[in-house]
Amino acid sequence: MSPLALVRKTDDVESTHEDAAEAGFDLPRIERAVREILFAVGENPDRDGLRDTPRRVARAYAELLGGLRQDAETHLRRVFEHRSDRDDLVLVRDIEFSSMCEHHLLPFYGTVDVAYLPDKGQVVGLSKIARTVDVFAKRPQLQERLTADIADAIAGHLQARGVAVVVRAEHLCLRMRGASKRGADMVTTGFRGEFDRNRALRSEALSLLRPHGGA
Repeated sequence: MSPLALVRKTDDVESTHEDAAEAGFDLPRIERAVREILFAVGENPDRDGLRDTPRRVARAYAELLGGLRQDAETHLRRVFEHRSDRDDLVLVRDIEFSSMCEHHLLPFYGTVDVAYLPDKGQVVGLSKIARTVDVFAKRPQLQERLTADIADAIAGHLQARGVAVVVRAEHLCLRMRGASKRGADMVTTGFRGEFDRNRALRSEALSLLRPHGGA
């Protein structure tokens, strides 16, 4: 394949991804709203540096909030049977995510750790856990709700005997405005099933889900 053909193919793929991300979003309405915001803060949205900003913001929002048009079931409905005499703990650590605080529409970002106890050997592919995180992260969100959404989806769709979720995140609404505190992070947890009822099991999972270095 020639370099030119490769560039064209890459452009087509990127365009397809963008079109998919923008499906269901009223981009012209977002563009008009962004223009109004720029006018309201005393800017000129028609000057060179801002002329294309409303369009860029609209397309960015379609990507950043794409989880509003997705369902976790799409990723969690395909399970695999892991034949074993025991349903041992499955852990996935340090799943990176970024989300949008619904209070100020500023980003918060960090990592998600997930542990679950399969029922009757029913497990899901590793990438499906990460994609489930994105479904709930890519929308206006609260960290507390994000944690609960992930835990409930995995518990419900996998029929897991137990689920533990730990979310660690830095919030730009705390760093950039108001208290302006750098380096502060927020940790939230969600426990379902046996992790909620069995304190010893919960402690075991949390010990394995600690940040690297034992902090």
